[in-house]
Amino acid sequence: MATRKSAAPNRSFKVSDQIQRDLAELIARELKDPRVGMVTLQSVEVTPDYAHAKVYFSLLIGDPQETQDALNQAAGFLRNGLFKRLHIHTVPTLHFIYDRTTERAADMNALIAKAVSSRGKEE
Repeated sequence: MATRKSAAPNRSFKVSDQIQRDLAELIARELKDPRVGMVTLQSVEVTPDYAHAKVYFSLLIGDPQETQDALNQAAGFLRNGLFKRLHIHTVPTLHFIYDRTTERAADMNALIAKAVSSRGKEE
């Protein structure tokens, strides 16, 4: 007897991926806030009931806290834009979070390089 796998996790990934693509376009083309610079959306995590979405972003230039505040203020506008683009029953409430992964990676690389160079001097 064949067991049927749930399609819900796969659908959740598809929805979050589509939200990420549509949000990137909305932020780049329709958001006119000068506090929002060059934003890159890293990932989107949607709750199982599609009520909330955490949107992780990084910045090329600009103040992360100021940009996060601006994006959270524009969340209603962006959610409305998503509502017009997505064909799902519930469009999630957006919560923008600054992703520090690239900063941490650069710090770790610097520490590793420093350790390697100090080890080379000892030998």
